[in-house]
Amino acid sequence: MGGLSVRGQPMRSWLPQALLLVYLAVTLAVFVAQPVLAFPRSAPQPWAAFLAGLVYLIGAIWTFSVRRSRPAGQALTLFSASLAMALAGLGDLFGDGAFAGLWALALGVASGAAFDLAFLFPREEAFLRRRRGLLLAGFAPGLALTLAAWLSLGGVIAPGVARAVLGWQAVWLCLMILFCLAWIALRQMRTAMATEREQARLAIFGGVISYGPWMIWLGVHLANGRPVETPPPAILLPLAIFPALAGYLLQRFRLQQADFIFSRAILYGALAIFTVAGYALLVAGLSLLAGRLVGQDNPVLTGVIFFLFALAIHPLRASLQRRIDAAFFRSDQAHQERVAAFSNALTHVVDLGEILATLRRTIQETLAPGRMHLFLLDPLSDTYVAAADETGAATSDVRFNSSSPLIQTLAHEDSMLILAGPESLPPSFQADRVRLTLLGTKYFVPLPGRERLNGWVTLGERFSGEPYTSRDLNFLETLCDQAALAIERAQVLTNMQNRVHQLNVLARVAQGVNITLSMDDLLELIYAQSTQIIPSDRFSIMLYDRVQDVYRYAFYLEKDERLSEHENRPIPPGQALEVEVIRQGRPLRTEDFNRECQRLGVAAPRSGLYAWMAVPLNAGAETIGALSMGSEDPRIAYTADQQNLAQAIADQVAGAIVKARLLQETERRALQLTTLNEMTRQLTSTLDLEPLLMNILQSAVDILTCEAGSLLLVDEVTEELVFRVVVSPVANDLLNRRLPPGSGVVGKAVKTRQPIIVNDVSRSAEWYSKTDQTTGFVTRALLVIPLIVKDRVIGVIEVINKRDGSPFTQDDEDLLSAFAAQSAVAIENARLYTLTDQALAARVEELSVMQRIDRELNTSLDTSRAMRITLEWAMRQSRAQAGLIGIVQDEHLKVMASQGYSDELEAHPNGLLPVKALGLEEALQEAAPFYRRLDGTPEDPRRLLKQAASQAIVPIRREGAAIGLLLLESDAAGPLSEETLGFLARLSDHAAIAIANAQLYEEVKEANLAKSRFVSFVAHELKNPMASIKGYTELVSSGMAGPVNEMQSSFLATVRSNVDRMARMVADLGD
Repeated sequence: MGGLSVRGQPMRSWLPQALLLVYLAVTLAVFVAQPVLAFPRSAPQPWAAFLAGLVYLIGAIWTFSVRRSRPAGQALTLFSASLAMALAGLGDLFGDGAFAGLWALALGVASGAAFDLAFLFPREEAFLRRRRGLLLAGFAPGLALTLAAWLSLGGVIAPGVARAVLGWQAVWLCLMILFCLAWIALRQMRTAMATEREQARLAIFGGVISYGPWMIWLGVHLANGRPVETPPPAILLPLAIFPALAGYLLQRFRLQQADFIFSRAILYGALAIFTVAGYALLVAGLSLLAGRLVGQDNPVLTGVIFFLFALAIHPLRASLQRRIDAAFFRSDQAHQERVAAFSNALTHVVDLGEILATLRRTIQETLAPGRMHLFLLDPLSDTYVAAADETGAATSDVRFNSSSPLIQTLAHEDSMLILAGPESLPPSFQADRVRLTLLGTKYFVPLPGRERLNGWVTLGERFSGEPYTSRDLNFLETLCDQAALAIERAQVLTNMQNRVHQLNVLARVAQGVNITLSMDDLLELIYAQSTQIIPSDRFSIMLYDRVQDVYRYAFYLEKDERLSEHENRPIPPGQALEVEVIRQGRPLRTEDFNRECQRLGVAAPRSGLYAWMAVPLNAGAETIGALSMGSEDPRIAYTADQQNLAQAIADQVAGAIVKARLLQETERRALQLTTLNEMTRQLTSTLDLEPLLMNILQSAVDILTCEAGSLLLVDEVTEELVFRVVVSPVANDLLNRRLPPGSGVVGKAVKTRQPIIVNDVSRSAEWYSKTDQTTGFVTRALLVIPLIVKDRVIGVIEVINKRDGSPFTQDDEDLLSAFAAQSAVAIENARLYTLTDQALAARVEELSVMQRIDRELNTSLDTSRAMRITLEWAMRQSRAQAGLIGIVQDEHLKVMASQGYSDELEAHPNGLLPVKALGLEEALQEAAPFYRRLDGTPEDPRRLLKQAASQAIVPIRREGAAIGLLLLESDAAGPLSEETLGFLARLSDHAAIAIANAQLYEEVKEANLAKSRFVSFVAHELKNPMASIKGYTELVSSGMAGPVNEMQSSFLATVRSNVDRMARMVADLGD
């Protein structure tokens, strides 16, 4: 809510002017009243004091008329009016003292005004902008003395004190004037502006000439103990020098028309002389001619004289004015014509570029400067930049910020600024030293606006080297005043167009956010529309995930190129200014990005930025992110208007971003659930373990859109984690690699049986970095889910680095945990099926092997060969380094076959090994093979092979009795598997049968041989008697022994028949 104002200006700026006007009226009243009141008393009037006071009064009125709005003008007006009042009442002070009270007030106010002039002339001190109360401090001592004088004059205190107090007031005024002149002298030495130095020099000169005699006179009087009295005219008249000189400085250095005033003074002075002389001549002449007819005091005569003067005064004044103007303003006529032509040209031009071109052309044609620059305010960057010349190129690359000392000076001063040179700049201008040196100009004329400085014109010396005259500089200032109005008008039009453009952009944003559902399209829309009205080299949108407490860039762009590597990655606190904006929920704007980062203790990852600003994305009472813009051009600075525009865009799109994020999250979850359902169905479609593992891992990677992943299974024997399946560019380097138990994040997940999320592995103490170091893959974030079946961890699923760079969330963990639970069951089923299938295959293979062994064993009934074959297959399956097989004979083992031994068996003659010495009696009693580990000492009597570390002993049993023994020795201390021991047991059973068959075959073979020998013996023994019987029977039948009757012949035929039958039987037995 604005305060009271008068004609558009705040009341507080009019109040000092109103008080000054009242003070001037009082002073004028004193000048009028003092002679009137003194006349009846016939009091002596110090005409010199009255004349000097009149000069001060005129100076005060003049200063008030032209500088009443400036603090320096107000202080000078107050000082001049106070001294005018004091000088006017000086005569009465030493009379009856009717004006003593006002005289005391005037001295008190004059001392305070002198104190203020020290800090306000020729230019206001910078520290006064923060300490305005210091200006009132100078009035306190003088007004205190004034109060004491009033109390004395009123009889409150001793009446005699008043005159002494008035004397001390005069002394205090002298001290304040000395302080003022000393401070101005000090500023003259410090300032580098030629105007200020010249003003200070003349002010000091005028002050010394004007007040020096009075101060010396006053000091002598006080030193001699003489009372203060009215100074003589020689002391009072020089006092008039200072106000006259101050008026001259005011006109000369404000480039007003001092020549015009001087010429008018000559004009009206001549008219005054003419009037007085003419009046005297007319009165004298008419008195001589008609003195007797008409008296000198005749009113008719007086009226006629004044009538004649009235008729003659106007043509006389016009004639004198033409002649004086011709003498004084010969060059001004050309300037005025130029100004008129320039004003006429501006009435037909509305474009800013044409206005500047017209101004530049007029200055160059009239003044011919060696260098010339037109600087205008760039509202987008809040800097002042050089305008282009007729070639279309800027006349300088130098830019000035609105906080520049030069800009501040031009904005507070409404007159030309003249700088002598960069080598003698004041300390306050050192920040602009380099820029001013590059410009190479000396004269700076402001182009003021209604609210702020619109720009300025700066010129160097002429091409010809001739200096500019005061008329030239006045012409330049006049041109700039008119150009400033035109520029203001053009800028208002331009600002309106820019505002319309900004409103159109905001309207397009509002329309776009209502129809754009895709998050990426929405972010592109925000960037495209924002950069139309706010230039930026780097544009980013950071979003905050309140659930995960994670900050990340959702959109990051540099020089119109989107950099996805910066997007969707966690930003730790202290790594980005946007985080501070989101935390505080307030915009941040700076002209030096790195310095602002240092101030807030934030690391500056982006080098090269200068101007930067960020505004929060507020969705209701919650800040969901920040929109930031930065410029790499050091000449650009973002303004408060641009910040407000960015905030307006941010406020419009914040709600749309929330909706887009919800839609995006909903679509992502729907896709994940669909994928999960599809993958779950696929898990039941195969029982082949390796394809199943690959399918599970690929599904896990696809569900969460990750860059890589791995599936590790626990080795039940060593408890190591084995990379069974890897989806990664370096998959071949990881397959079948083993991790020690409990190592890394996966080891911790197995140990704790809990899922683990690590969104920054560099900050995790459990992170096992050797894998990345070996493969060269870069892991940033990972999610590990254990595979649990019946309270037993069989492995883990590990997914790495989301493709969009976003962190893993609790939702991701829940989704993958649900998938992992089903996957674990599928893996266990596949493993059981695989084990069953493998066991069946192994059994089939074993049967095949046994069948082959049986064929080999049964192809021959040789016991030694059967044992050799058995030993060969046993060593082949057990991978033993040495072994033997033998037959049990009493308390010894008869070695039938051996392999892998060199001279170890030579210590046992005939291949008989002592059963007890070798500790084999227990094995002979056992019904199944067993394994034993040997001592590390070579003296172990159970060891045959010198380097043997373990033995497998397999008894060969037949019908409950051990008929043999198979001994296998290995240099490995590890036990044999159950499958191997089972195979050896079954091999021993088959070998026992083969060995028994071979032994039976040997026995049968021995029996057949004995039978053959017996039959041969019996046949040999029977053939001899039968041959005798057959021979003798044939002899008897032939009658050799006598006749044979029929009966005898029949008997002999029977005997012969039986003998043949027995011969055939013996022959058959022999076969």
